[in-house]
Amino acid sequence: MRISIVCVGKIKEKFYRDALDEYAKRLSRYCKFEIIEVQDEQTPDRACETQEDKIREKEAARILSRLREDTYVCTLEISGRMLDSVELADWINQAALCGKSDITFVIGGSLGLHDSVTKRSDFHLSFSRMTFPHQLMRVILSEQIYRSFRIINGEPYHK
Repeated sequence: MRISIVCVGKIKEKFYRDALDEYAKRLSRYCKFEIIEVQDEQTPDRACETQEDKIREKEAARILSRLREDTYVCTLEISGRMLDSVELADWINQAALCGKSDITFVIGGSLGLHDSVTKRSDFHLSFSRMTFPHQLMRVILSEQIYRSFRIINGEPYHK
């Protein structure tokens, strides 16, 4: 199975990079795991809605260019469906059983996702109604993917 995270922007903080490297190492025994970063757009202070939509559109073009045609896309959105860890594990397992061996999670930029990306999505997932820093969300998502594989394989993992 191949699991990818396509996300907007680069990780600057070493502690986030270290955490992501650790989860990538742990996940390597379960799947081919990769994080694909696309360039973010600078948002001017007090940008109007039209400017913000143009920024989302530019980031969307970069995101969509990195999605493989046959990948099963899951976008992270505040308005998405909330799952607990066991339900996420079941969702990943069901996707694999249904022949979807390539899953891509998408994390948008600071302004969120453009409609073109959400329309391409096969599943809309929410971790919370709260907003998290995008760098931290990558770590949280990576940890939950790792936890999912531990659950799928009946292996112990702290609760």
